[in-house]
Amino acid sequence: MRAQKEHGRTPKPSLRLFPVEFLDRLERWTEKHLAFCGRVKVSPNVLTGLGFLAGLEAGLFFALRRPVLAGAAVVVCGALDILDGQVAARTNRRTKFGALLDSTLDRYAEFCMYFGLALSFRGTWLQWVPVGAFLGSVMVSYTRARAEGLGFECREGFMQRAERLILLALASLAGPLLGVFDIAMTAVLGLIALVSNITAVQRTLLVRALERGPGKEKRSS
Repeated sequence: MRAQKEHGRTPKPSLRLFPVEFLDRLERWTEKHLAFCGRVKVSPNVLTGLGFLAGLEAGLFFALRRPVLAGAAVVVCGALDILDGQVAARTNRRTKFGALLDSTLDRYAEFCMYFGLALSFRGTWLQWVPVGAFLGSVMVSYTRARAEGLGFECREGFMQRAERLILLALASLAGPLLGVFDIAMTAVLGLIALVSNITAVQRTLLVRALERGPGKEKRSS
């Protein structure tokens, strides 16, 4: 029995930086236009690996100061991140290894992006902003994984992976067109750093609230 049921609590709808309806529509659009991957029986683990390679490529382009190409790679990374789970579900190929591989390569992909951004800003104080963004991103994932390991479903938070990728893509694609890439990316990274760490605190407090909530039952020893 999941922790929320033990404590007589039903999680409230998650508050997100972008409206949930927008994120749902984006996911459905991605699935619709890339559905051929399921029809040709592409392995979801292959899609996961390709998503990681797209993240690695994004980091390389960031380091080379090619933000538009980096932004395109971020978009591909995000699309594949949506698609691998959809293909796994539709073809009944969900596995624990696949879930672990997905989460692990997602973290590596994000590291590549932030590391590339840090290299692009090397020699200035701005190189530390991606470090804070990566720290927050990791803590968002860690708090969810740790909470679920303790039996709590924990999907709360303003700055989840979808929001982070959307913001990075927007700054990468729009910033150069407006001639303000450094300013736009610094603002986005600062927002990610701040709100990601707030999200980690949100999730920590959520677990405390669920554990202390009304209707608490004793767990079997």
